[in-house]
Amino acid sequence: MLGRPNTALSQIHMQIMWSRLIAVVEEQAQTLVRTAFSTPVREAGDLSAGVFDRDGKMLAQAVTGTPGHVNSMAAAVRHFLDAFPLRTMKPGDHYITNDPWLTCGHLHDLTVVSPTFLGREPGGEPVGLFASTVHVVDIGGLGMGPDGRQVFEEGLAIPLMPLAREGRMNEDLMRIVRANVREPLQVEGDIYALAACNDEGSRRLVEMMEEFGISNLDRLGEHIVETSRQATLDAIRQLKPGKYRNAVQMDGYDRPLTLAGEMTIGGDGIHVDYTGTSPASAFGINVVMNYTLAYTAFGVKCLVAPEVPNNAGSLAPITASAPEGCLLNVKRPRAVAARHTVGHMLPDVVFGCLHQVMDGGVPAEGASSLWNPQIYGGADVIDEIGGDDRPDVAPFSTVIFHCGGTGARPGKDGLDVTAFPSGVRTIPVEATESVAPVMFRRREFREGSGGTGRFRGGLGQIIELGGADGMPVAMLCNFERINNPARGRDGGGLGAPGKVSLVSGKPIRSKGRQTVPGGDFIRLELPGGGGFGPPAARDPEQVALDVADGLIDAAAAREAYRVVLAADGGVDQAATAALRAG
Repeated sequence: MLGRPNTALSQIHMQIMWSRLIAVVEEQAQTLVRTAFSTPVREAGDLSAGVFDRDGKMLAQAVTGTPGHVNSMAAAVRHFLDAFPLRTMKPGDHYITNDPWLTCGHLHDLTVVSPTFLGREPGGEPVGLFASTVHVVDIGGLGMGPDGRQVFEEGLAIPLMPLAREGRMNEDLMRIVRANVREPLQVEGDIYALAACNDEGSRRLVEMMEEFGISNLDRLGEHIVETSRQATLDAIRQLKPGKYRNAVQMDGYDRPLTLAGEMTIGGDGIHVDYTGTSPASAFGINVVMNYTLAYTAFGVKCLVAPEVPNNAGSLAPITASAPEGCLLNVKRPRAVAARHTVGHMLPDVVFGCLHQVMDGGVPAEGASSLWNPQIYGGADVIDEIGGDDRPDVAPFSTVIFHCGGTGARPGKDGLDVTAFPSGVRTIPVEATESVAPVMFRRREFREGSGGTGRFRGGLGQIIELGGADGMPVAMLCNFERINNPARGRDGGGLGAPGKVSLVSGKPIRSKGRQTVPGGDFIRLELPGGGGFGPPAARDPEQVALDVADGLIDAAAAREAYRVVLAADGGVDQAATAALRAG
């Protein structure tokens, strides 16, 4: 059975094996979640997992994960194969890097690639590779903030190198990692989890191949890639060919920024050219080209071919370019630690182009960029604000993932407090407080923050947090949509802009390293998504429900939506009709 040629497989077998392959990579991802040590992986799902053919083409990805990781990783495996050809690999080998220009855009993302061998005897045949990526809680240096001026300041750089040889871990590398990061246990644990999940993927793949009696993935891989490529092209060809432009304004670190895109739709695919985008920043919000392509492709696939599985075939017809040296295509050694701040805005650029060509329109702009400050504490932070230097206060580092609202959709409200486009989950308050001396004073929906419209934008949230037991903390802040709120579509209103302050009323900036004094708390008011359609077209009964749920107040119902509520909270139909008619 093992040697039965692929040509004997029917289309039904192909479909079954395709589905099984997706199940294999999902188990790979779940193994990573279950074995990881840090909260960004365990709680937020900030990871990716996938299986690749012998040439480094991605055949399947796990649903669990983020597009920035998955789509960057899709192009990364070829770099590993250039450095370590498959023919030189052996069972038990694992390879690692966090090079931003080869993988996922900043040093905090570690990628591990591992070969899979068919055959239990030594010297089995390599049939493919598994790759996985995680965002580690710390990588040394200045941390995951925008303050760095060069990548050398932003943490430990691991070039393409062996993590393990024939099952023996590279202890020299592990010692270097432990010596350079603030949370060595968590980071080392995540590295072992990366190797473990690839091993599990390999084991499940071999089981699948033996069950179906195939000796390689060549025919299955060709079928997956070509079918997905053709399905994506078929979807693109349903759109009106032409060139469509859109631009998004951003706050930036020290000056406003522009992301400008021109989308060309043709029979051979979609290309987005980012000529006109602002030059690179002196600070760490710059984006490398592979990350730019990752979120560009994700934005296109979300709307044009959402049902087509994500792999090398479906990604091939979607391309992007940006002038070298602009904000979206920086070269080493530009600082890139907070590249997500800009990269998460790219689907909004793409959506604005597609809105001009897709029937019914596309979702409005959302909060988009995650608000995920790195938090530090310890004796050095106490001394920083002029307190007593208490050497018994242990240092710590953690990161929280939080998000605002998404844009309203053509037929539905936006999603409240939902991470789009990143796809990560919000880290629970309890999880953060259990691993670090941080206290959340408040976390709730931000009333009225969704943009008005026939369909309401998603709500942001209000978070107040500080150090536990009156201890000060330092935070690496990089918060967007404060001066440039999410725009609505087709008459929909703006989402509420974000705000950053201290509960005490003392000033604090939204960018760069900030200190929250002991006993005080930072208040983060996350932005809302834009609305869709004219507010006066919203169903009055839905407006009444929004008021009852505390999402908007009665004044907003009357002023923005032209809906009058009776004393019992129901709609005063006559008064509403008169108000809307006037």
